[in-house]
Amino acid sequence: MYEDLLNIVLGVVATGVSASLGWIARTALWRRKQAFFGLPGNAECVLVVNREAGREGAVHRFDVFALLELSALIKGCGAHARIVQHDLAHQGFGERTEFCVGGPGSNQRMEAHLRTLVPGLSVSTDPEPVEDRSLLVIGSERYRMDPGTSEYVILARLTAGEGARPVFLFCGQRAITNQAATRYLVRHHEKLARKYGTDGSFVLLLKVVNSQAYGPDVVELVADVTRTARSAPVVEAG
Repeated sequence: MYEDLLNIVLGVVATGVSASLGWIARTALWRRKQAFFGLPGNAECVLVVNREAGREGAVHRFDVFALLELSALIKGCGAHARIVQHDLAHQGFGERTEFCVGGPGSNQRMEAHLRTLVPGLSVSTDPEPVEDRSLLVIGSERYRMDPGTSEYVILARLTAGEGARPVFLFCGQRAITNQAATRYLVRHHEKLARKYGTDGSFVLLLKVVNSQAYGPDVVELVADVTRTARSAPVVEAG
């Protein structure tokens, strides 16, 4: 009987220790998630939305889906989001976390971020020639899209200095690629936090494969282009 009682006590203790360790591990992961996104409990962040091409004030449905995914992520960190239109976001960066969605052709805020934070990267906003529409240039490399088949998007986490809250950029060649980048971030944020830390910057080039069949779900990591994107382009002497 004594041995039975001892086994019961040991079982209860083991269960309690296991539950405690599990709680500690989950709490640590949640804290790291909050730190990676710069979203401590009850913090406020900004969602900067773009407009749909040719429609003043309208947001493309895929960008709306991207915002919904980001909103769920923000809520999961115990934080709150404030939505701001791209042409009304007249503020600096670093004071609060910012999620900026859309290419420079539909998002003035994104255009400013590209010039200031990633000068080695550009996205064409010219409608002609058609084959170069939304052409993505990183250093000396050029990435053209094949709509519905092969498209590219930039996912970036950038900080302005120690202690500053991050700016997340989702800058794609089409609206569906913006959603693909937000989904990639949601799925891989733990891996990214382990690789880059909770205060590191990165600029990733992603490729969205066959979106006409698979939507925003099939995404490949092409390259980490942080160094090239954050370096000012070399100007050749005339």
